[in-house]
Formats: sequence, C-alpha cells, structure tokens
Amino acid sequence: MEKNILDCVIVGSGPSGFTAAIYAARADLKPELYTGLEPGGQLTTTTEVDNFPGYPSGITGPEMMMDLQKQAERFDTKVHYEMITKVELSQETGGVHKLFAGNKEIFAKTVIISTGATAKYLGLEDEKIYSGGGVSACATCDGFFYKGKDVVVVGAGDTAAEEATYLAKLCRKVTMLVRKDSFRASKAMIHRVESTPNIEVKFNHELIGIEGENSLVERAVVINNQTQEKSTVDVHGIFIAIGHKPNTEVFAGQIDLDENGYILTEKGSTKTNLPGVFAAGDVQDHIYRQAITAAGSGCMAAMDAEKYLAELH
Repeated sequence: MEKNILDCVIVGSGPSGFTAAIYAARADLKPELYTGLEPGGQLTTTTEVDNFPGYPSGITGPEMMMDLQKQAERFDTKVHYEMITKVELSQETGGVHKLFAGNKEIFAKTVIISTGATAKYLGLEDEKIYSGGGVSACATCDGFFYKGKDVVVVGAGDTAAEEATYLAKLCRKVTMLVRKDSFRASKAMIHRVESTPNIEVKFNHELIGIEGENSLVERAVVINNQTQEKSTVDVHGIFIAIGHKPNTEVFAGQIDLDENGYILTEKGSTKTNLPGVFAAGDVQDHIYRQAITAAGSGCMAAMDAEKYLAELH
C-alpha cells in the first residue's frame, strides 16, 4: 500500500497549533492537526481572556479556542482528536518524519510541535475544586479580577516573585507563602519583593487547604512547617507559582531541549535541530507564555515550514 506522506502535521491544539494550522492551510500545505489530551490547550482552563487583541468585551478561553479551530477548519485543516504517543523524526533534509497515534502511523515532510506546557500545581484536591473560582497559575492572565483584593502567591522562585510584584500593583495585599526559610529567586527579584510594601512573605509556610462558599475562594489554610501551627488567611485569589512543565516527553532524545525540557529553537525562527521540525508556543517559550505570543510563533512556524518545503523542490 502506497503510504500517504503529508506536507504538514501539527501536534497540539492551543493558540500556536491552530494559528499554525490557519497559516499552513492558507499556504495549501493541507495540514492535519492532532489535538492531544487537552483540545484547546491551557486556555480551556482559563475563564475570561481580556488581553487578546480583537475581543473588546473579552471572551472565555474555551470560546476563543473554538473560534480558532473553526477558522483553521474553514481552510480545510483536518483535526484529529487523538494524541501523538511516539515519534521517529528524520535527521535528513527532505526526510520523512513518522508519528504514531496509538497504532496509527502518520508520515509527514514537516512537523510543527505546539504541545505547550502545563502549569505545576501542589496536588491538593482543593486546587481542582476552586479552579476558576480563585485558584490560578497565571497572574498576568487573571490578576485583573483581583483589583483591590487580597491574594496569596505560593512559590519561592523568580516566577513567584514576579507574580507577587505584578499582583502587588493591582491588589490590596499579597501574601507570599515560601516553603523554606529563604527564596530561590534571583537577587534582583528578591529585592523587588522586599521593596514592595504591600507584599508580606511568610517563610516556612505551606498551603494545605482552601475554603470558601460555592467554589469561590475565601480563605487559604496554611501551616507553619516548623511549629506545625495552622492558620487561615482571608483572600479572594490564590496564585500557584511553582513553575511549568513543557510537554516534551515524547520528543526527548530526538530534539534538543534545554535543562528544563523546553525545545530549543534557532534565534529568530521556530527551527529545531532537526530539518523540517519546528516548535511554536509555550513548548519553546518559558518567558512570555501568553496566548498572543503563542499565536505569533504558530504563524512563524507555518511560514518556516512553507519555506522549508519550497526549498526542497
């Protein structure tokens, strides 16, 4: 049987994946997109999106992803609700990449990886209960909803320090819970936290529970891990800032990753170390991590793939 070799396969279905699909489809690459386990990506766990250009009254994350998908499908992108479980990527220019969705084999001349990153949580049952009701992993996405209110930030690294100082501009008070007796953040970030008057840092404190009516956060339950003394902090928002994990397990060993598992791309492009393999969105961006930057890099990846294919002929 003649194997069907596609021009472009997109792995992942967040803003970068669907934007790549829109551009690739319009360039007549007839892309096929595999959504993975979380169709729509991280944005589907975000309720209101108010900072994406073009939506003056805001939009919910899931609605926005539906819009992006419809737009990609309008140009004949084929969407598969399946997960890529294994890859065998070619190292040759013009080589054919092989991907597997379970037992199904897929062959492609170009692959755009848009598998994103997953925010790390503490693993408390309460985090799930109050998700969307005051528990968030992104201050720049959700901080605005807590204007003039009190919030908690959990974490000790640069991300936590950055989220806390960002929230301090909007919120009445920010309480930072740091598990150890010191920060892990850089000196500059520690200085920013210490010089912000409305941030209170509680060292040796951990979040152990969340309380509130109707799945809306009202209190953080904390423990001092030195004295085992429990207490509550009255807050409306709890920001978990203990980092993100890029979804790159399936590509490890074939694509160059940095020490945290993010895909390394060539500066100013979406090219990886393998010809015909491109990466877009949060899977290769641990700095900005916004829907708009992910979408922008999805556009770049599709254009890079189109150029790569044109140069083969």
